Amino acid sequence: MTSFLLRWLFNAVAILLAAYLIPGIEVSGPLAILAAAALLGILNALIRPLFILLTLPINIITLGLFTLIINGFLLWMVSSLIKGFFIQGFWVAVLGALVISLFNGLINRLIK
Repeated sequence: MTSFLLRWLFNAVAILLAAYLIPGIEVSGPLAILAAAALLGILNALIRPLFILLTLPINIITLGLFTLIINGFLLWMVSSLIKGFFIQGFWVAVLGALVISLFNGLINRLIK
C-alpha cells in the first residue's frame, strides 16, 4: 500500500513538473493534480498494455519510441476527463508525457 501511495505522489509531482516546464499544460490546484495522477495511473495499468499490444509492429519498427505517443495520448485523454487539468494539444501532451516518464524513471532509479 505504501508503494502505491508513493508512486501516486511521485506521479503527481511529475505532472506538476510538466505543467511548470511546458507551456500549454495547466493545472488549477492540488486536487486536480492528484486526480490526474490517479486517473493516469489507472489508465496506465488498464489501457496502456492493450495499446502497446495493438501497436506492437509500429513499436518494434520505431524501437519503442511509439510508446511515447501512447503515453501522450493517455495524458491527453486524462486532461479531457479531469476538470482543472488542461493540455493545449496532442503534441504538448506527448512532450508532457516525455517529462513525466523521465522524472518517474529518475525517481525509480534513485529509489531502487
